[in-house]
Amino acid sequence: MRKVVVYEMVSLDGVAEGPDRFFTWDDALDANLGAVIATQDTVILGRRTYQEWAGYWPGSDMEPFATFINGADKYVATASPLEGDWANTTVVHGDLVEFVRELKTRPGADIGVHASISVAQALLAGGVVDELRLVIAPAVAGSGRRLLDGSPALRLEPIRSSTSPSGSLLVDYAVTGEPNPRSPQARD
Repeated sequence: MRKVVVYEMVSLDGVAEGPDRFFTWDDALDANLGAVIATQDTVILGRRTYQEWAGYWPGSDMEPFATFINGADKYVATASPLEGDWANTTVVHGDLVEFVRELKTRPGADIGVHASISVAQALLAGGVVDELRLVIAPAVAGSGRRLLDGSPALRLEPIRSSTSPSGSLLVDYAVTGEPNPRSPQARD
C-alpha cells in the first residue's frame, strides 16, 4: 500500500506558514527535498497552495522540484472552482480522508503533502498520514499558522534525523498511532 508523507518546513515554534521568512536554504535541504520527492508520484494540495503554485511552477526551472511537481498527479482539496489549468490536476470531491484512504490502495509511489497546512492537519486528524518529514528552522517565527495546531495526540517513531549546515533539523517520523495511555506522564 502507498504511504502518505507530509513534508513541511516549520520554525522551531511549529509555524509552517510563510517559511521563506525564517529559512536559509543550503545544499543539505536541497538533497533532503530531492530524497523526499524521489519516492512520490502524487501530491495532495489545498486550494490556496494550488493557486500559488499553479502560477509559478509550470514556468519554473528550480530543480528538482519543478520537474517533479509539474509531472506529478495533483489532487486539490477544494469546494471552490480552480483558476488556471495545470497539467495532471484533479479536484477532490467529497470527503478528503476517505478519498486518500482509497487513493492509498491504488498502484503507485508515495503520496506527498507539501505546504498545504490545512490538508496536512485534516489528514493527520483522519489517521491516514504514514510519515512526517519535517525541516525545522533554527528560528522562532512567533506568529503564523502552526502545523500541529488542533492535531490529535499521535505516537511518532523516529526514522532519521540530521542537521544541515545552516542549522536546520531534518527529522523524519513514522506516524504509528495514538500515544500509549499507560506511558509515563510529564511532571511539572
